[in-house]
Amino acid sequence: MNYHPVKYHIMKSLFFILPLIVVIFNDISAQEDQTMPHDNELPYRQIPDYPDSYTPENVAARVIDGLGYRYFWATEGLTGKDLEYRPGNGGRSTHETIDHIYGLSLTILNASMNQANVFPRENPDRTFEETRRMTLDNFNKASQVLKDSKTNTMKDLKVIFKSVDNTSEYPYWNILNGPILDAVYHTGQLVSFRRSSGNPINPNVRVFLGKTSE
Repeated sequence: MNYHPVKYHIMKSLFFILPLIVVIFNDISAQEDQTMPHDNELPYRQIPDYPDSYTPENVAARVIDGLGYRYFWATEGLTGKDLEYRPGNGGRSTHETIDHIYGLSLTILNASMNQANVFPRENPDRTFEETRRMTLDNFNKASQVLKDSKTNTMKDLKVIFKSVDNTSEYPYWNILNGPILDAVYHTGQLVSFRRSSGNPINPNVRVFLGKTSE
């Protein structure tokens, strides 16, 4: 066999470089796993246990929990193709609809905490996974605040919109018929959109029970 110095050095270099590449790739994957929660670490994979009493705050919280469960499964397993889907006629894409629901979740949370919604809002670039997690967290926090409220009842809560030139206030009733039901409406759109883009929702979702068969 003829000895080729160039080929020899290339093979020798690859012998040392390839294991290093594998180590770096595994390390990056591990870091991603640590920073981005898996689905089973997010709220609303299943709906929480219902409260013991039918107070106005518990009822409102339960509606938000139902929204959170629907949103979790409407957005579970979406692909890049799904996110780019647009129904046409100037309608929002799936990704744009998800961004809109995130804005609604902020309004719901702020109203439940009696805090102002300040406009214009900051709009940093976020990945779909980050937006999904933050939206689910907002729904969960709003629900917990309502259920755990000891001082503020729903009649004390205000929906506050604040801009540079104006501040307006509305009763919490407007959150019920406005942003909460609006978010339910748009979550239903996500279910329809993903079916149209070839990735229908998990057939084992049971919205009546709030549980999904694995």
